Amino acid sequence: MARQERAKGGALALLDARIAEELQDRLAVINHSFENVALVAVRTGAARKVLEASGKCLKISALSPNPDDGLNIAENSLDAFVSLLDLQTINDVPGHLAQAARTLRPDGLAMFAFFAGDTMKELRESWLAAETEISGGVTPRVAPMIDLRETGGLLQRAGLALPVADMDRVTLRYADAFALMREIKALGFANPLRGRSSSPVTGQLLACVAAHYHKHHADLDGRIRATVDIAWAMAWKPHPSQQQPLKPGSAKARLADALKVKVKDDDAGDKARDKARDEPDPS
Repeated sequence: MARQERAKGGALALLDARIAEELQDRLAVINHSFENVALVAVRTGAARKVLEASGKCLKISALSPNPDDGLNIAENSLDAFVSLLDLQTINDVPGHLAQAARTLRPDGLAMFAFFAGDTMKELRESWLAAETEISGGVTPRVAPMIDLRETGGLLQRAGLALPVADMDRVTLRYADAFALMREIKALGFANPLRGRSSSPVTGQLLACVAAHYHKHHADLDGRIRATVDIAWAMAWKPHPSQQQPLKPGSAKARLADALKVKVKDDDAGDKARDKARDEPDPS
């Protein structure tokens, strides 16, 4: 995928403000300080102010996304890596996450905010329906989004621990599909897929997209809805001080006891084994 290179428009400030607000909330519950922090984003102004105001980030390097997906950051050089609205543009997401993990020192934090889930699902559906009707085939007009359920596994695969992910959903409303598509272009978030169609978009196709969108995703006042899911994911570079999962069979109490469930007669053998395990070895 290619990066968005230029962005402008009033909605841009609103989007950046929403990201900055969410970033502030997440930093507030982290009981760590970070000496060296890399902030990767197309626009870093609002987020950088949040990092500075937190008092937890001492030295901040604001970096623009690299067009070739590379980070070009030395290994084991950072205490925190923060990426905002960039991950959804990456071709090799697992590889990019692994790069980010390698930049961190042990117990370093990796945090990502990115478009995910059902973002622009209404627009995607409308493009598919319109192209099917007009040309009998479809091409990727809206980039695919990362599934939130996959995020934890991707972070662990990259070599990070204690992954946490959640979604911030926003429903936007526009006068029509044309207004939505104009704003997407103004924000620099037009289709970044390398494999997108190079055929010119005709007026007939655009009109069909708008008609389908309005028919299926308009409110009673005639304005259309657009779903935006912003996923937030964070994980840590492994360190011995971090909480570790218990080993299988190491529990001190049984689930049945915790739930106050009466043990059946056919569980007597299990009770005997539990008792034998808890008693000291006479030898």
